[in-house]
Amino acid sequence: MEMFRTIIQHLAQIIELHVIHRIEHIRISDVFDIALISVALFLLVKYFWDKRGARLFRGLLWVTAFMIFTWILDMKAMVFIFSKFYQVGIIAIIIMFQPELRLALENIGNAPISNIKHITNDTKTNGYILNTISTITETACALSMEKTGALIVIERETKLGEHIKTGTVLNAQISSQLLKNIFFNKAPLHDGAVIVRNFRLYSAGCFLPLSMRYDIDENLGTRHRAAIGITEVSDAIVIVVSEENGIISIAHKGQLKQNYNFQTLKAELSQYLLPNEEIKPQKRSKSSKKSQKNKENKI
Repeated sequence: MEMFRTIIQHLAQIIELHVIHRIEHIRISDVFDIALISVALFLLVKYFWDKRGARLFRGLLWVTAFMIFTWILDMKAMVFIFSKFYQVGIIAIIIMFQPELRLALENIGNAPISNIKHITNDTKTNGYILNTISTITETACALSMEKTGALIVIERETKLGEHIKTGTVLNAQISSQLLKNIFFNKAPLHDGAVIVRNFRLYSAGCFLPLSMRYDIDENLGTRHRAAIGITEVSDAIVIVVSEENGIISIAHKGQLKQNYNFQTLKAELSQYLLPNEEIKPQKRSKSSKKSQKNKENKI
C-alpha cells in the first residue's frame, strides 16, 4: 500500500507540474501546436496500422508506453537504457520502415502534380481516350476468351520510367492486333508487362516489382502480384488477364478487383481515365459480385 500511495503522489506531482501549471500559461499558438501534433500522430498510426510493418509499429508503441511508465516511476536505470535506445534506434526505425516511408513520400509528392497534369502532359481528347479504352477492353476480353495471359499498365501521374527501361520501347498507337501479338504465348515479350503512356503503347516486355504482402491469395500468380506491386508504388491502373481461368482483374492502389466483363471493365476504366467524366461503373451480376467479394476477402 505504501508503494501504491507513493506512485499516486508522484503522478499527482507530475500532473501538477507538467499539466496544470502549463495550462495556466497556455497560448493560442500552443493549442494549434497540440492540434497539429495530434493530427500528425493520428495519420501516422492510421497509415501504418494496415501496412506490412503494422506489428512492428505496434511493438514500438508498447515500448514507448513502457518507457513513459518507467519515467513516471522515476526508474533511473530503465529511463537511461530507453533514452539510449531511442537515440540510436531512430536510425534503425527508418531502415525498418523504409518501404512504407518511401511510399508515403511518393504519395505526398504526387499530390500537388494533379493540379497541373494537363499543363505538363500532352493531353488527349475524350474521344481519343474513349477509343483507346474500347480497344484495351476489347483486347482484354478477347484474350480472356482464349485464356491468354496479359498485363497492361496504364501510366497516370506517377512516371514509370525506371520500369519502362526494363522493356522494349515501341511508342506505337494502341491496336488490338498489336496487343494480341505481344501477348501471344510464343512471342518474346509475352511474359512482361505492357506500359501505356499518354494513351500510346510505349513499352513492352517490362519487369514490374512484385508485391511482398503476405495476405495476398496464394492462388494468384506472378502477374497479379506484379499488378498489385506496381500499384503500391504508383497511381497506375493495371489490367490483368489470367492465363489459368481467363478472369479479368483491375489493380489500383494496391487492391485487386476481379471478374470484369466488357461493360464493367470499360465503365471502370472510363471512370479512372476520362477527365471530367461522370461515367460510373455498371453493376455486375450478383454472382460476379459474390465472387469478387470472396476474392477481396482473401487478398
